[in-house]
Amino acid sequence: MTMNAPAPQTDTSVLACHECDLLQYAPAVAGQVVCCCRCGCQLRHGSGCRPSTSLALVLAGLLVFVLANVFPVIGLEAGGTRTATTLLGTAWQLSQQQMQPVALLVLLTGVLMPGLELLCLLYLLLPLSLGRAPRGFAHVMRLVRILHPWGMVEVFLLGVLVSLVKLAHMAEVHPGIGLWSFFALILLLAGNASRFDAGQLWERYQTCRAIH
Repeated sequence: MTMNAPAPQTDTSVLACHECDLLQYAPAVAGQVVCCCRCGCQLRHGSGCRPSTSLALVLAGLLVFVLANVFPVIGLEAGGTRTATTLLGTAWQLSQQQMQPVALLVLLTGVLMPGLELLCLLYLLLPLSLGRAPRGFAHVMRLVRILHPWGMVEVFLLGVLVSLVKLAHMAEVHPGIGLWSFFALILLLAGNASRFDAGQLWERYQTCRAIH
């Protein structure tokens, strides 16, 4: 459904286009795709998922996130000696080798930012799934928007894969549980991002506030 003019209607909500910043009125009809009347950008998905569906993805993401940071990412075996390390261990070793900026970058983009984003989503989705309005909803939503671009787990994995190709000529490489967990985490984060609809969460939040 494409809106022809930003004119007030009955049972409407005001939406701002994230491409051209045009404020316009959209009919509050569930299941309809709403597009910007100026640039055609999609403002609202027609089949957005319920908070409980996103909550399941977030809980699964938190589980594999813990596994990815507890278990070794890769193991190397050379000359009868085998070593393995986790992502946190990698950041620690980098700091010990006087590479503190790189260690901080790995820690922030690979551990802190994705973990904090998942916790923020859990804080938002769990109460909404139970029909309650979480406190500080607007601030946490803004924080999620800020954190999302800084979660670069896929970039870290790309670097790991390149390193594995080079290390394969020097030692025997053993992928660990942490590596497979990071692959699963990327898929879960991508699935959650594709289903994340801020407009629907705001509508659910306002409904919960009105009830309670």
